[in-house]
Amino acid sequence: MARKEAAELLTVRQVLEELGGISRRTFYRWRELRLAPACIRLPNGELRVRRDVLNDWLEERAEGAAS
Repeated sequence: MARKEAAELLTVRQVLEELGGISRRTFYRWRELRLAPACIRLPNGELRVRRDVLNDWLEERAEGAAS
């Protein structure tokens, strides 16, 4: 099951929802500043974020996380 979770690709809309409904503009601003989770650009130009990458990104930002 962990393998399936790692392969799950989220759309930008799904990521925005997971992050509590932040705006698309905020997400793209984070990308400009290199603060957003790593994305995959598909041949059609759309972005995807791997579920495991998003989970790791969130974990790194948790308050009280070991540094």
